[in-house]
Amino acid sequence: MPENVLHVKETQPGAFATRFARFWADIRTSLFWMVVIAFTLRVGAIVVMHSYRFRAAEANFGFGWEMGRVARAIAAGEGFSNPFHAVTGPTAWEPPLYPYLIAGVFKVFGIYSKASAFVLLTLNSLFSSLTCIPIFLIAKRCFGEKVAVGSAWTWALLPYVMYWCTRWVWETSLSALLLALIFLLTLEMQEKDGLKPWVCFGLLWAIAALNSPVLLSFLPVSAIWAWRQRSKLGRRSFHGIVLASLIFLACITPWLLRNYRIFGEFVVIRDNLGAELRLGNGPWANGTWMYYLHPTQNNYAMQQYEKMGELAYIAERERQALGFIQDDPSRFLRLSLKRFIYYWAGVPRSSEIPQLAQTKNSLFLASSVLAFLGLGRALRKRKFGAPLFFWLILVYPAVYYIVFPYPRYRHAIEPEIAILGVFLITEAEKKSTRLSAPSAPVPLERATE
Repeated sequence: MPENVLHVKETQPGAFATRFARFWADIRTSLFWMVVIAFTLRVGAIVVMHSYRFRAAEANFGFGWEMGRVARAIAAGEGFSNPFHAVTGPTAWEPPLYPYLIAGVFKVFGIYSKASAFVLLTLNSLFSSLTCIPIFLIAKRCFGEKVAVGSAWTWALLPYVMYWCTRWVWETSLSALLLALIFLLTLEMQEKDGLKPWVCFGLLWAIAALNSPVLLSFLPVSAIWAWRQRSKLGRRSFHGIVLASLIFLACITPWLLRNYRIFGEFVVIRDNLGAELRLGNGPWANGTWMYYLHPTQNNYAMQQYEKMGELAYIAERERQALGFIQDDPSRFLRLSLKRFIYYWAGVPRSSEIPQLAQTKNSLFLASSVLAFLGLGRALRKRKFGAPLFFWLILVYPAVYYIVFPYPRYRHAIEPEIAILGVFLITEAEKKSTRLSAPSAPVPLERATE
């Protein structure tokens, strides 16, 4: 073989490594490339896995579940109604934002069509990809550029993150994006002047509330934290808080009025908390979702829902759950402890390959442990924003310790979990580097003394 050919072959890996290093240097902090690569991977997964082909069983119920049913009713001209299999009339079982988004797609691309499924999963993938931006900015502000790069690219490339946006027609990915944007804005409020940031604060929270009311658990914390940080710098917040509150109320009030007009009583965005409470608490409760009590799985429950009406049915379910809790509070506390464990370690899974289920839960638990340790490290080092991470992880999951956990319910705070995990890993790398660094040589004259 000619020597020059051999030389080219020997240098090809090195040349490729050099080109990749240059490419990585160009894109590592590029928000544009993070979003583009993340979006390409997600859409590619939808195409390759054919996840837009939802099963047609139960009249396509798996295509968006209750939200899909409500969207079908909207697209068919029946209004915001019929969340289950039957025609049951107006509902507030789900919040309005995402069902209306699905309905808009249904009107253009067809009800329960493959085209609609592809468009909706692509939109979810876009929401998930855009989340790279607030993740990077949050991490950079709190922990530095290295953590920002690691966190954003972890979100962009991690298959687990892609799962929810490429397979579920639900508000999950949009909730994660909205909460990350709110978290970022809360961090930045201390240095922003004027009323514009407060307008954004009120609008973002209104959109989040109409998308998923459970996000509101973080609202008091974020508002108080922003106010305290501004007060430390001598910045006034009263007028801004009033403005943000008025904007928030102005955005959600039309839906509250709609609910009052329909049901004759005050319903805060959605009304199904009592039913969810019963699905997690009762004589046969084990800390997970008792799906067999849900109206879509239980004919008797469905008949009760149709006969009693939505609010009366939910009130009855709530009465049953509270009766169980009052009769046996110690068991409720044990169940809540199990729900806490399942929320952070993963719910018991059934799988044809038992080892696969154990592996999934082990990885789920590992991410939680990394986040907890990272949070502890951040608090000890008094990193900026660490208390806000603490309060988010404390207050957001609390409702799921009372009702029931599910892996999807953690996704809204996965961006912050990823940041804390990457922060811990970088801290461990720093410590390892310091320990492995060679000690300074001993001066010759001292060595001979």
